[in-house]
Amino acid sequence: MLRQINELVDFSFVYDELKANYCLDNGRNAIDPLRMFKYLLLKAIFELSDVDLVERSRYDMSFKYFLQMAPEESVIDPSSLTKFRKLRLKDLNLLDMLIGKTVELALAQGILKSTSIIVDATHTKARYNQKSPREILLERSRKLRKAIYSIDESLKTKLPAKNIMDTLEAEIDYCQKLIEVTETGLGIAQLPKITEPLNLLKETVEDDVE
Repeated sequence: MLRQINELVDFSFVYDELKANYCLDNGRNAIDPLRMFKYLLLKAIFELSDVDLVERSRYDMSFKYFLQMAPEESVIDPSSLTKFRKLRLKDLNLLDMLIGKTVELALAQGILKSTSIIVDATHTKARYNQKSPREILLERSRKLRKAIYSIDESLKTKLPAKNIMDTLEAEIDYCQKLIEVTETGLGIAQLPKITEPLNLLKETVEDDVE
């Protein structure tokens, strides 16, 4: 799918839409905004935190090909992606529009059969993501618990009681407790199966708190 998107979708529209966010004649050269957008497209498709997305692009040749990187080329620092996501794309509708346009082009080329790519990169209630921030926290905390259970079902007794209140604040509080227990009390936080859902939940909580 990534090869087809790269070969058949003309991404030049990204430069036109983002040109107002960059100064062309002052300061250091920015990382190519098209590559940064492609990072966020991968983030939306594969549901990865900034940290894990950059780490995966270090060794995953399909990611490097999609990002138009040479195999030996070094990757960006995860903080650069976070800054791009939060500062360059302060207008949340801009990211929705960019990914929406990509999806439309991919549909027209027959690469995708439905608009199944969900914009989770900003986890806002947007046109391509009708879930609220609380619903996304529920989904991502569930994914982390499922990963924990798959390693040792008995660890269920060590996890905090699930939140039963219907507020974002209460869900954030529960997720913070779940993250703390996973990182300090279970001894499994460094396992690859746990790291990705844990990092994604941490990033989502940090974004919500901010």
